[in-house]
Amino acid sequence: MDKKVKVLLIGAAFSADLHMDGYSRCTDIAEIVAICDKDLSRVDSLAERYGLKNFKAYDDYKKAIDEVDCDVVDICLPNFLHHDVAIEAFKKGRHVISEKPLATTVEDAEEMVEAARKAGKKLYYAEDWLFAPALCKALSIIEEGAIGKPLFIRARECHSGSHSPYAQTIKYCGGGCMVHLGIHPVGFMLALKQGRWTELVAMTSGGLENNFLHKGMEGEDWSACIIKFDDETSALLEANYITKGGMEDVIDIYGTEGCMHIDLTFSSAIKCYSIPGLSYTVEKAEITTGWSKPAVDEKFNLGYVSEIRHFMECCLKNEDAKIGLRGVDGLEALKVINLIYKSAKEGIKIKNENLGG
Repeated sequence: MDKKVKVLLIGAAFSADLHMDGYSRCTDIAEIVAICDKDLSRVDSLAERYGLKNFKAYDDYKKAIDEVDCDVVDICLPNFLHHDVAIEAFKKGRHVISEKPLATTVEDAEEMVEAARKAGKKLYYAEDWLFAPALCKALSIIEEGAIGKPLFIRARECHSGSHSPYAQTIKYCGGGCMVHLGIHPVGFMLALKQGRWTELVAMTSGGLENNFLHKGMEGEDWSACIIKFDDETSALLEANYITKGGMEDVIDIYGTEGCMHIDLTFSSAIKCYSIPGLSYTVEKAEITTGWSKPAVDEKFNLGYVSEIRHFMECCLKNEDAKIGLRGVDGLEALKVINLIYKSAKEGIKIKNENLGG
């Protein structure tokens, strides 16, 4: 294919590395033409890691968006910056990829969706779970009727705490573990059920001194939500920052004729015992000594690789992404997260009046 999507990557830290791995595997249809980060040493490090040569480096996103000839702006920045960068990109007539959550407030997310509409451009929402091979296989098993009708789903993302200083304050993150981690199970379930939830009830640890472990964190370090859908199924969605031993992405599906247990992070085919320790096992693992199950291809198994290719293919065709990966889907996920916080704070069950729940 001769035509390639020209990408301006904004941010060169943690999430940018996840996306760059995807771009490095679809060079047939994508080309990184510029990278922007306020710390140019991070740009250099990222470029060296992936062998990038012909690209421009910037330390100011407004200048980068104004000057770079690109098709899409990929935003890999702290949550509170997603809105401002996206608005600038749409003003310049670019498509936008935004990492999760779409924004820190529903109002900002709505402005992003409206800006995309006015510009006639696409807003893509990076929900990697929807491309995780294990989850895709699990959904195909459901479709063939192997476990009957699904009745209940339990899904969680948990680890010991964010490495980012921006995750410590609600202003910069939008909440605690539910908006930062729980956005994945929430987004997955909304995509699976076409957003047709009827009611929810939630609890959180509360933040600061009420947290289990992270007393200096404004947002909660534990949260759970029970949500029901109009097809009479239910789900328990959990996120926490109190899980030691590495990140847990676990989904359990219970049906009338069987059940499934899906582990996205500890399903390695390798089991290793090491006295000195490995250089890396899985994301957020505090130690690598003793027995471990080192990830074989973590970024692929979590869905990032296929997610990036999907966005590039959509850009080439000027098409919306599939359900769960559009700006409106990111907006709906954030709305549900906010209702989870409202339910927990006020101790109430919330019904979706749009569906008559």
